[in-house]
Amino acid sequence: MSAIGRKRNGRNWWKADIRGVLEFIRLAQASVVERGSIIVRSIWAVCLLIGGLNHARTLLQHGLSWDYGGANPISAAYWTSLTFLDPLAAALLFIRPRLGIPATVVLIVTNVIHNVATTAHFAPAGEFLTRAAHPITLSQVSFMLFVIATVRVASLGAVRRGSGKPVSTT
Repeated sequence: MSAIGRKRNGRNWWKADIRGVLEFIRLAQASVVERGSIIVRSIWAVCLLIGGLNHARTLLQHGLSWDYGGANPISAAYWTSLTFLDPLAAALLFIRPRLGIPATVVLIVTNVIHNVATTAHFAPAGEFLTRAAHPITLSQVSFMLFVIATVRVASLGAVRRGSGKPVSTT
């Protein structure tokens, strides 16, 4: 019988009631953390899928062997690989969060560094800031900053598959 259903004339009846309330609060907090993680990972996944679709559109338009307008073969291979890596990371965010979360961080950070370095390399003198301020570049930088700012929220509520325990961020 629950603590609420017991007679109130016992010696420590209130301890069971307090334990029940504290357990309820702990479970509610855990679900809020998990919900926050799912929301953050969902936003990440949508952004990754949009990026993957953009790369797929480029491949459909120009073909698998396109050099991205004169980019070196390593850059072209990297951008082409994002067609497959972005959706894979998006799926891993939910199937295997312990892999998907760091994969997302690595993908967006390397993508921004690569794109800014490529922009700096090909921009004529005095035009780097104008080209770097392109909406696509700014959206990638914004997504990177969002990922970095929310990686802890994404990690804290992610649950290890099968264990029911949150993923450790330490």
